[in-house]
Amino acid sequence: MCGICGFYEYQSHRPANQEVLGDMLHVLHHRGPDDSGAHFDNDLALGMRRLSIIDLSGGKQPISNEDETIVTVFNGEIYNYRELRDDLEGRGHRLATESDTEVIVHLYEDYGESCPSYLRGMFAFAVWDSRQRRLFVVRDRLGIKPLYFTQAGGALIFASEIKAILQHPAVRVELNIEALDNYLSLKYVPAPQTIFSGISALPPGSSLTCDENGLIIRRYWDLSFANQHNGQVREEAYAEQLEALLRECVKQHLMSDVPFGAFLSGGVDSSTIVALMSQFMNEPVKTYSVGFEGDGEAFSELPYARMVAKRFQTEHHEVIIRPSHLSELAEKVVWHLDQPLAEHATLANYMVADLASRDVKMVLTGEGGDELFAGYARYSGERFSPLFRAIPSPVKSLALGVCSHLPGLRRQKLALFALSQHDEISRFVNWFPLFNSKMKQSLLSGDLKKSLSGYGADYVFAEHLSRTNAVEPLNRMLYVDTKLWLADLLLARGDKMSMAVSLEARVPLLDHKLVEFAAALPQDLKLRKFTRKYLLKKVSKAWLPPEILNRKKQGFPMPASSWLRREARTFMRDVLSASALSRRGLFHPPFVEKLMSEHERGFADHGPLLWGLMNVELWQRIFMDSQVRHERTAPSLTPQLA
Repeated sequence: MCGICGFYEYQSHRPANQEVLGDMLHVLHHRGPDDSGAHFDNDLALGMRRLSIIDLSGGKQPISNEDETIVTVFNGEIYNYRELRDDLEGRGHRLATESDTEVIVHLYEDYGESCPSYLRGMFAFAVWDSRQRRLFVVRDRLGIKPLYFTQAGGALIFASEIKAILQHPAVRVELNIEALDNYLSLKYVPAPQTIFSGISALPPGSSLTCDENGLIIRRYWDLSFANQHNGQVREEAYAEQLEALLRECVKQHLMSDVPFGAFLSGGVDSSTIVALMSQFMNEPVKTYSVGFEGDGEAFSELPYARMVAKRFQTEHHEVIIRPSHLSELAEKVVWHLDQPLAEHATLANYMVADLASRDVKMVLTGEGGDELFAGYARYSGERFSPLFRAIPSPVKSLALGVCSHLPGLRRQKLALFALSQHDEISRFVNWFPLFNSKMKQSLLSGDLKKSLSGYGADYVFAEHLSRTNAVEPLNRMLYVDTKLWLADLLLARGDKMSMAVSLEARVPLLDHKLVEFAAALPQDLKLRKFTRKYLLKKVSKAWLPPEILNRKKQGFPMPASSWLRREARTFMRDVLSASALSRRGLFHPPFVEKLMSEHERGFADHGPLLWGLMNVELWQRIFMDSQVRHERTAPSLTPQLA
């Protein structure tokens, strides 16, 4: 695990500036405090910061092949590297280390740009082929590890984090207003866009090749929902296959030469991971959970996490988030994210990662189970939406009126979604909006609205849906969530918040073999009537108590909305002051004031909207207002945790 960066002056062929690479590596220090390395070849520069997890003494990077014509820098873990190593040595390759990184250069020698298809793991890497003067950059299938790039001043510049790219003198910091528009709709910026104009995210499952002829981006993997399983297979056989895959994936992800643990929320996914870890380990699993002070106790998942910790006799640790942490850590969190992200849970991710980093260098998490096995409420609505859309319009209108008065926000959203007359793309976009289209018309300034091209979230979703072979409504939604929600929000958040404290986070449920198995399952094994994650729960029933299997999904329900009404109110009003908004010229100050006033008086819960807007302003303070390049460093706020 580390951070990688580099640049290739493929047009100008200027000698690579070593000081520039040094500046890029400096801002990636948190991703790899154990070591650093660099490789220069005339107009090419590669760099890495290393967090040592495997082959602590011999895995230094960059790593080259026998004649040093192929060089790589690598971020991530290759879980099948031992099998690959044996095969490579059998074909005559000489490997000098015990690290997983070295297999990449030899696979490239044998298979060229097809080499990513042989890798099982999470990865972002760059391979320099000095014979062809070609740079080959790759991101893993699911987008677990990040990779960004830009073209500026005749160079291709890439890095694990955008802030490293900003250190190159040819790069200018400008707001991407189309990306901002999508962020305001979705809570995140969908790849390949970033909030920085001219800087792109390499999409998951894609590679980039650069030589003197320019850049080519190719997709080497996509998620298939074609039912590859025999229709006569019994449910018990599917369950046996799933259990075997779960065991295999968790066991592979325990590969480490350093202490490790697990994030434990008390949900089905993380609890299943901990249950399997406890079976493979000869010592107690170290588990880490997060809770909230004050009003947050009503939403806390700690009782469930403690139940699982007690059942498996883990070495359990907890951190409690106070309202003051919202203001104390907000800028630090946004700096590490690189981009605005309208999720309060980001703070919880950061603090539980910081807690774990005091004891271990690696954790396993349960991320991905909802997108594989249909764990969100919206999947129930989408699967049955064709039935609801067949209801006659007068009856539908009456039902919509009744739904608007149902208690419980989630129940309202599910019913309104299922009864929606919108087309598929509109339903998908509008399930979890930050601002709907009507609210954005009131929010955005006149100048900003005039500047938008109309390439909004609908087009982003349409592009993805045009590529999938999924036919059923449920699987089509699982596809776009895997490509967008999972990669650009959940995995981006998990990577940035763990690496902020030099902690590696692994996601065994997102091993691509398991992902492909889940995608090809009959959909009633994912969602049976209104039972979500049906097959996963069936398998986990042997390990987990009913209280965990049957509990209501919560996620990280941080009580930030109530904090913004009281303890963090002053912070909110400072960040979203009329003077600050007017200076930016993006949002209409009276409308933002209306949102804050209604929220403070309890007339509405605008907490998510306000937090989303606060992230935009904080991002601009950190990345737009700093005119001196070396000032773009992490805020110095390091409060002590409770």
